[in-house]
Amino acid sequence: MNPKNLKYHREHDWARIDGDTAVFGLTSYAQETLGDIVFIELPEVGADVVAGTPYAEVESVKAVSDVYAPLSGTVEEVNEEIIDAPEIINESPYEDGWLIKVRLSDPAEAEDLMTAEEYNELLAAEE
Repeated sequence: MNPKNLKYHREHDWARIDGDTAVFGLTSYAQETLGDIVFIELPEVGADVVAGTPYAEVESVKAVSDVYAPLSGTVEEVNEEIIDAPEIINESPYEDGWLIKVRLSDPAEAEDLMTAEEYNELLAAEE
């Protein structure tokens, strides 16, 4: 269910880390819980994000929710496609539905994130 090559934040966000950059997105659990996503507000390229704090806002048919940064850094790229078609997050949360790409300011923060197995245990505990 949750790809093993990603790291996970307890606020249901994932990070695909490649050296000193990472791509962030919402987990499948997050998009299922939210329901149909109708709008997303992403930060601008060049903005700083801080691990554990909100960096984006997602609106679904159920609620408006903050999206939390799993790691700290500077936004290098935003997924423009999901701004026009936010339903992509529901359809492909781990691939096409990625949110932002970040140059990490402290790659060691990744040690605080969960593996897929640990994240699955968190989900099981929340049920």
